[in-house]
Amino acid sequence: MDLQRRAYLELHVAVLLFGFTAILGDWMTLPALLIVWWRVLITSISFIFIIDRKYIFRHLSRKQILRLSGIGVVTGLHWVFFFAAVQYSNASVTLVAMACTSFMVSLIEPLFLKKNLEWIDLLIGLIIVPAMALIVNNIDEAYISGIILGLISAFLAAVFTTLNKKYIIDGREKEMSFIELGSAWVSLSLLLPLFFLYDPVSSFLPEAMDWVYLLILALICTTLAYVLALRALNHISAFAASLTVNLEPVYGIFLAIFLLKEHKELNIEFYMGVVIIISAVTLYPILLKRKKSKRI
Repeated sequence: MDLQRRAYLELHVAVLLFGFTAILGDWMTLPALLIVWWRVLITSISFIFIIDRKYIFRHLSRKQILRLSGIGVVTGLHWVFFFAAVQYSNASVTLVAMACTSFMVSLIEPLFLKKNLEWIDLLIGLIIVPAMALIVNNIDEAYISGIILGLISAFLAAVFTTLNKKYIIDGREKEMSFIELGSAWVSLSLLLPLFFLYDPVSSFLPEAMDWVYLLILALICTTLAYVLALRALNHISAFAASLTVNLEPVYGIFLAIFLLKEHKELNIEFYMGVVIIISAVTLYPILLKRKKSKRI
């Protein structure tokens, strides 16, 4: 197998694993905050063995570390809202909301990176907004809170994605992720006393199966998936990668259908909205690339 073909395979496996996180969130009994607390703790420990620790202390300034730490706080909150959305609705509804992340990035990037807003961004928005309205108007009212939490999670994902793009340190993505995950764990640790004050009956320690799911979530769906995606990017274009990553909600929803039988809870209008949103998100990088090629 040539390197490029293997890279595509590894990236698809990584995206499939990213989509599987919503399924694990549905299976776990822990509250969302504790799921993320344990996830970032286990993942941070695993990253210790694959990063260059000397680089962090010798080559990164205090300003860079603080900046990455701030991004980590946003990342941690994104995951909390993500798993809360799964628990308040279901995996499919949450993944549809998360499919809006690319569109939100297109709106946030001009503010953070001082770029002009593209007409293509507005076009995609005009497609996504009515599709989301179609979904909201045709699902059980109990799932509306999940949609809201999912959209907040998507917004936070767009923020940390844009900030990572702005402050990326080429070739040091693993070290960046370690700092971000560590700061996410610290910030969530500060929230734990308030959480238990609000919900004193919650158990801090996971149950037997939760330990299994957490290890899969942290080591396979986070650390391994990240390493596979990072390695794949060395052999395929950013454009091809963006198209593949946009398949995450597709993989996740198919997993939810087969593993959670969620198609029994949702109607045809929901899936019509899903197809429109995912088609728009997939079409976006294609239109953007064509526009850039015409400029050249």
